[in-house]
Amino acid sequence: MAFSTACKLQDPVTIADKLFLDLRRAILVGEIPAGKKISEPELATSYGVSRGSLREAIGKLENCNLVTRKPNIGARIIGFSTLQMMEIYQIREAMEGMAARLAAENMTEEEIGRLRSILERHKAEIDQHQGYSQQDVDLDFHFCIIQGSKNMRLIRMLCQDLYDLVRFYRFRLKSGFYRSEQAFQEHNLIVSAIERRDGEMAETLMRHHIRASRDYARQALEDTVAQDES
Repeated sequence: MAFSTACKLQDPVTIADKLFLDLRRAILVGEIPAGKKISEPELATSYGVSRGSLREAIGKLENCNLVTRKPNIGARIIGFSTLQMMEIYQIREAMEGMAARLAAENMTEEEIGRLRSILERHKAEIDQHQGYSQQDVDLDFHFCIIQGSKNMRLIRMLCQDLYDLVRFYRFRLKSGFYRSEQAFQEHNLIVSAIERRDGEMAETLMRHHIRASRDYARQALEDTVAQDES
């Protein structure tokens, strides 16, 4: 379950749909810098599309919280914000803790087996020192548990409303690389609790895991800001 399919977007139907996906990818991987003002003429020429299709795509990006738009000023890619990142982790701690509890109650044995497969992939990447790609396998792990909750509103709130922002920060901070071993151990304990159908423990462990990730991410963001200012 790769990140791109974990919360699958509908296949592009229109030019605006395809442009939205292309721009979304470019923003998430940093090809379009954080905080950059969007030039409609420049993007329309670069992607060979009409201004109408571009504006529709930008509207979709705004709905994903990747773009902000102000009257008489225009659209801009979101910038880094320690406050925003901390708010994201606060929401994740509560909602993913709930997802882990529900997953312990509702996941099938096949879905739990998929979780174990993700852990095996995570361990293999640690052994091969593939720190950057570990971020995707970590997101796969969290998506699998969120989907295993079987709570469609919770899935929609996390996958559609929040996780593009999570990925936006992860690609730039790469904080997961420095705690990959610890994250793997935390994941393993969470899966064990789900296997035992111990929802209370699964929620407690997930909350602890998110808090630990938050602390590392905050330090990584502070280091990134300090480097940019030096």
